[in-house]
Amino acid sequence: MKYVATAVIGLLVFGIAPAWADDAALSARLEQLESETQTLRAELQWLREHPVRLPRVEASPISLRAEDVEPAQEDTYTLEQVESMMVATAKKYAWTKGDLTVVPYGYLWGNMNYFSERTAAIGRSYPTYVYSPDTHGEDVFMVDGRSTRFGVDVGGPKLWPFCCAKSGGKVEFDFQGDPSDTENRGGVLLRHAYVEVKNDDYRLLFGQTWDVISPLYPTTTMYAVYWNWGNIGYRRAQLRWERYLPYSSTELMTLQLSANHSCVSDNIATIRREPSDWPVMEGRVAWTLGPRGLGAKPVVIGFSGHIGEQGYDMVDLSADDVRRRTWSFNADFDVPITKRFGVRGEFQTGENLSTFLGGIAQGIDPATLTTIRTTGGWVETYYFWRPDLHTHAAFGIDDPVNQDLHAAHSRTYNQFYYANLLYDVTKQFCLGAEVGSLRTMYNDQRTGDAFRLELMARYAF
Repeated sequence: MKYVATAVIGLLVFGIAPAWADDAALSARLEQLESETQTLRAELQWLREHPVRLPRVEASPISLRAEDVEPAQEDTYTLEQVESMMVATAKKYAWTKGDLTVVPYGYLWGNMNYFSERTAAIGRSYPTYVYSPDTHGEDVFMVDGRSTRFGVDVGGPKLWPFCCAKSGGKVEFDFQGDPSDTENRGGVLLRHAYVEVKNDDYRLLFGQTWDVISPLYPTTTMYAVYWNWGNIGYRRAQLRWERYLPYSSTELMTLQLSANHSCVSDNIATIRREPSDWPVMEGRVAWTLGPRGLGAKPVVIGFSGHIGEQGYDMVDLSADDVRRRTWSFNADFDVPITKRFGVRGEFQTGENLSTFLGGIAQGIDPATLTTIRTTGGWVETYYFWRPDLHTHAAFGIDDPVNQDLHAAHSRTYNQFYYANLLYDVTKQFCLGAEVGSLRTMYNDQRTGDAFRLELMARYAF
């Protein structure tokens, strides 16, 4: 038996090991070919974007001779020169570490605001609602630089276990965190932090980024893009899957699904917030109609929604593990009518939407601890006077159901409208001016009305 066992082991070692070696060699060769293919594709794309002028020829194809060709001009390049320029360009805009590329970016952002009546979010330059003149009637002037943000985009190699999808990720933060501190000591606020794999067919993302629902936002100079004024959707940790289905060069269907962390944003003294025992599910289906690609302006129409639970305990221990439902149904559209003019916007209706920045920051009624239903939306028109000068005007409302509001000083209606003028001095530097009106109504107080003026300067890099 000892000799038989030895023989079997020998067969396994000398018979199977070559197969393993062949598989390893084949895998290494496939990775090498994939890397070479991507390099060639990158060079081809660069050549398409930077055409090389060929020397002028004064001869017919039949009588073409070497002496008929004029000497090369200064704007013609050899392949070696083109490759050298490509490497220099990549080093200019990105850091490299092995097969990773890290591209830093950001906004240097300053704004100046005047409100004819005081608004909520004290210490910040963007409003959640207007206070009633019964409590605050004074005007407000602010200068702020905390909207400045920094981030990095990370690009990695293609991963064969994910159908050779390209790997990557993002980290981004600004300084609008910690509103309890003074205005000149902004706190760091995490915006995005995720990893992803993506190709032309699908995307898989894990981390914190934008909600799947209601993906559009008004083109405003204001940092908060009119959250709680009819525009919902924020950022939260999630596991997201997306599928892209191109039916033709002018038709594309996008399917999106995500499992999200459940957050409770209502600040009610009698409850203690806690995570629920199942995720908040979000989904969206969208159609893109028209030519796609660089410079194209297709029509995009989408429908989205979410369903989930929020959890909390009572501080006085009168109830434990209380759960409240949250849901929404939403529609979004972006319709370019001409090359210069278009219209876009969103509609939303749902229940317990404070964590999604709906319901005027009211999801649970403090008096009854029941959920609050709300409906709202916004619509924007835009016009490009020229490529670097454009105007945007928008109107929006957030309208909670009055019968759901029982607590004192509950907000029953939010409304905004504005018009602005944005001047792109360069592709990186933008100046803007915006005027608008804000209105908040209450169940037991006078209506708050505020005129708003903002000047903005933003430098992107």
